[in-house]
Amino acid sequence: MLTTIIYRSHILDNVPPQELEAMVAKANEINSRADVTGILLFNGKHFFQLLEGPEQKVRAIYEHICEDLRHYNVVELLRDYAPARRFGRTGMELFDLREHDREEVLQTVLDKGTTKYQLLYNDRALQFFRTFLEEREKENYFEIPPADSWSFVPDADTPSEPPLQPDEAAACHFAFQPIIDPLAQEIISCEALIRSPEGQSPEHYFAGLSGDEIYHADLQSKKVALAMAAKLGLREQSLSVNLLPMTLVKVPDAVDFLLQAIADNGFVPEQVVIEFTESEVISRLDEFTGAARQLKASGIGIAIDHFGAGFAGLLLLAQFQPDRIKINRELISDVHKSGPRQAIIQAIIQCCTTLEILISAVGVEKPEEWMWLEAAGISQFQGYLFAPPGFGAIPPVAWPEKREEL
Repeated sequence: MLTTIIYRSHILDNVPPQELEAMVAKANEINSRADVTGILLFNGKHFFQLLEGPEQKVRAIYEHICEDLRHYNVVELLRDYAPARRFGRTGMELFDLREHDREEVLQTVLDKGTTKYQLLYNDRALQFFRTFLEEREKENYFEIPPADSWSFVPDADTPSEPPLQPDEAAACHFAFQPIIDPLAQEIISCEALIRSPEGQSPEHYFAGLSGDEIYHADLQSKKVALAMAAKLGLREQSLSVNLLPMTLVKVPDAVDFLLQAIADNGFVPEQVVIEFTESEVISRLDEFTGAARQLKASGIGIAIDHFGAGFAGLLLLAQFQPDRIKINRELISDVHKSGPRQAIIQAIIQCCTTLEILISAVGVEKPEEWMWLEAAGISQFQGYLFAPPGFGAIPPVAWPEKREEL
């Protein structure tokens, strides 16, 4: 299968020009043997490279390139497939943009189109060339430092209280995970995550239920979450709890039930954020929207959890405009080296900034993910990098501390 990969990266400051020439010469040999086409643009700071050829060969070469210590912040922009080669002969060709006219470079790339399948102006790969040559995305080339630039130090001031034991009368238990602003070293909120009494996943808790039983159990569980939060001393803290969207539709007076449970445990509605996952199909959207508006009118905040992973994210933004969205882990994963994920998240940030909707990134596990998202404009995070969920407890937060350069 013919595969095309395009990536960009930053050259290290200490790489001399003569090494660049040697690198290209070696790549020309490797690519020629592998039947791979390589076109490399360099502007003095950034690399932009296209690789095209048999899938296994292209992938192997790209993986080797990613491990090269002469550049960093390697971001894959395109991985595409085609019936025939579009870019000239095999090997490697370098265009140093400090020495070549940019329009001439683009024309040269166009001229490399094979005689049988000439490149079209709207070819995606060609458009990436044009964007790089015109420097239209340069402001988004975030130069994040290496992962080991930061240490993550658990907060010694977090009280080491014994975890709450499951209530024998309750069918569920909860884990609590902080939502934080790492640079400000501030806990924004705590999320109550439903578990079985044995500590198993939400799917395990709901597995034995069917039909409307699921929604009644979902609503009843919020009494347990609020009671546990009160025992853990969170009455002065914002608290997030998850609710299935259809619970608002399927259970009569669900909003009144929530308001009563909030009051019974010493909270006020303004402290509580209800998080709806968009991974469940909302079959009666008008009824759901009406109930959601009732929640907001009572003072309860609303968030869309796992935004970008479900069925109605953009429609929900337009329909009732939540106070916060939480970007799905699947979009967060390795965002620092994925051009498509970066583009999607930047679009989400722009949209939510215009609508004055707060954004949290969920499931952050790597320092590079956090650093890229922070550079993109997100300041609130949740994930194992900072604190895992505490079963019946509030876990200590590992705050980032910049390491001293040697």
